[in-house]
Amino acid sequence: MIHTKRYYSHEMEAGGRSLLVEGPVEPERLAAMRFDDGLTAFRPPEQQQKALVEIAGLPEGRIVVARDGELVLGYVTFLHPDPLERWSQAKLENLLELGAIEVSAKVRSGGVAKTLLHVSFLDDAMEDYIVITTEYYWHWDLKGTGLDVWQYRKVMEKVMGSVGMVWMATDDPEICAHPANCLMARIGKRVPAESVAAFDAMRFQNRRFY
Repeated sequence: MIHTKRYYSHEMEAGGRSLLVEGPVEPERLAAMRFDDGLTAFRPPEQQQKALVEIAGLPEGRIVVARDGELVLGYVTFLHPDPLERWSQAKLENLLELGAIEVSAKVRSGGVAKTLLHVSFLDDAMEDYIVITTEYYWHWDLKGTGLDVWQYRKVMEKVMGSVGMVWMATDDPEICAHPANCLMARIGKRVPAESVAAFDAMRFQNRRFY
């Protein structure tokens, strides 16, 4: 599968700042930016920036950022699932994982997360993919937002749902480890039936028949 990537951008206001939401961003360009010190959900900002530069360099990797000048205040990542996860077992070239979405608290209430996703899915090539996201409550900033797990889960469903991602059942042990965790997916218009069937088979692997 040829991973075509078309660049898109959108200007917006959030938190009193003028932001440019753009991507997919090339790795060299991403490496020249600075990451806001509030982007700490997964690892320290400098380390996360290095990880995102690596993802941007992958054939299928897509990084969309929200920046004020050269300061990155939000980002979203897309890449093939980790080889150690069940979602890679079928080796589907047309399966991408929304691996992370993070927005600095400085601009969090301004609709930045939805705009990051909106710009990501402007590329018609995304209709060739199944895009999944695995939501785990231990990655959520419950302290910073003041929300409980169910309120945060509702927010995440609304944000992901803004680009057509829907909740899907699974027996994946990590997702089943807490009732607030969930799998969401968006199946592109041009995804063949056999890919959907392979994805469904990955969702359920522990069925018992009596």
